[in-house]
Amino acid sequence: MPRLDVVVSCPVVDSFRVRQVAGLFDVPLAERSEECFTVEVPDLPSEPDWRIGLIVGPSASGKSTLARRLFPGALEPAAPWPADQAVIEALGDLPIKQATGLFTAVGFGSPPAWIRPYSVLSGGERFRCDLARALARGVESATGAGATNQLRPLVACDEFTSTVDRQVGQICSAALARGIRSGTIPCRFVAITCHYDVAEWLEPDWTIDMATQTFARRRLRRPRLELEVFRCRRDAWRLFARHHYLSGRLNPAAECYVALWKQQPVAFCATLAVMGARGRRRISRLVTLPDYQGVGIGTRLAEAIAASYLRRGLRLSLTASHPGLLAHCRRSNRWRPAQVYRTGSRPGRLRGYRGSMGRAVLTFEFVGCGGSHARLG
Repeated sequence: MPRLDVVVSCPVVDSFRVRQVAGLFDVPLAERSEECFTVEVPDLPSEPDWRIGLIVGPSASGKSTLARRLFPGALEPAAPWPADQAVIEALGDLPIKQATGLFTAVGFGSPPAWIRPYSVLSGGERFRCDLARALARGVESATGAGATNQLRPLVACDEFTSTVDRQVGQICSAALARGIRSGTIPCRFVAITCHYDVAEWLEPDWTIDMATQTFARRRLRRPRLELEVFRCRRDAWRLFARHHYLSGRLNPAAECYVALWKQQPVAFCATLAVMGARGRRRISRLVTLPDYQGVGIGTRLAEAIAASYLRRGLRLSLTASHPGLLAHCRRSNRWRPAQVYRTGSRPGRLRGYRGSMGRAVLTFEFVGCGGSHARLG
């Protein structure tokens, strides 16, 4: 492999205090201060057989400098977000289905947040928006240039996950990797970060560790997400209500369930009996908290409940319009399409309860075919 030598230098401006520091700490004075980094790497930009790369190392180890040498132009700063527009407006000229699909793929799957300005979003939501906008430029390049799997556009992200909680960073890494591996995001991606804890969740095809200045080809195995599912009281809905695209009241007759990961509530599901159909129930609410979206937690919760019902002789269906949920059900052999409502259905009689009137929705029924990875407690 060719060896890449990177030298970073800056002028030293002479002053009284500069000479004091030099004298106190035996720092040699010169006209320029220099750092040299050396690492052996292949010609990564021209190699077509990788999807995700990782440059990791402690602060000031030369990660960003190396990335700029390897991938010129990939780390250009993005323009400020418009203060008076919803974030869904800032993904270029992507069609609405592609834009919402991109948000969903990076774990930003809450439609109520899509119509808000960037400035009012949480830190985790902003990070996902920044990531989605960077990837959108790559998607537009792939579409415009007619790129194939052999030469996908490259997107690089400096300070990857540095602005979010570590658990959030891990989930976001897994969501991103999932979107790229599935082809939903037709780009190659390079993460530059000082956080080693995202490596297993991102599952990179190659890693450059600047702490040891080494290159390795390897794809780590993502840790398994173990969920615990419990029947819960209706007041648990308060934690999740504002994140659901139907924010109406919860039906008093709903059976409620919550999923826990590492003892923290992460997803909520409510089911109702289907009027006039004995032994059948439907999902009326299914929502995952924003920090945990993008890795399939909501669908695993639904399938754990549905499998439990099936063992009791009950059938469960869901009706939805969310692109991520519908895409999962279409791909899965655990769900079969049951009904299409092109103009939605009428709302129930509960005051403040909103149905799907005016929205095209699809209904799927759970049929089994395999177990769920969530444990119902």
